[in-house]
Amino acid sequence: MPKIFEFEHTVHPSEIDSLGHANNVSYVQWMQSAALAHSAAQGWSHEAHREFGYGWVVRSHGIEYHQPAMAGDRIVIRTWVATMKKVTSLRRYRIIRVEDEELLAIAETNWAFINYSTGQPVRIPPEVADAFVVVKDE
Repeated sequence: MPKIFEFEHTVHPSEIDSLGHANNVSYVQWMQSAALAHSAAQGWSHEAHREFGYGWVVRSHGIEYHQPAMAGDRIVIRTWVATMKKVTSLRRYRIIRVEDEELLAIAETNWAFINYSTGQPVRIPPEVADAFVVVKDE
């Protein structure tokens, strides 16, 4: 079980905005893709959550941009679970350009665990919580 999951991506021309760098919305998409891939790698794919009837929804995102990403850049989104509380979990991200290991952004997403049929928050069951290593902030 990896403590920190790595999701690789190449910045597509369609992700570039009028200023010539990756649009801020692309960063949120990369974060979501990395989180979903990490969850699937731990046995909790989108399909597994749908069958279970419970899963995650985003409560909030926070992103601090350091350097722009450009078309063709190979990036890695490093992500990990920072907290696992009763009904919420905080996931952190570091977005890095592979070529020079330049930090492009730091980010986090606060997720809530819900019952899909009611939309109401529910306690995170042990089988879900135990699938992830919580990496404490230093």
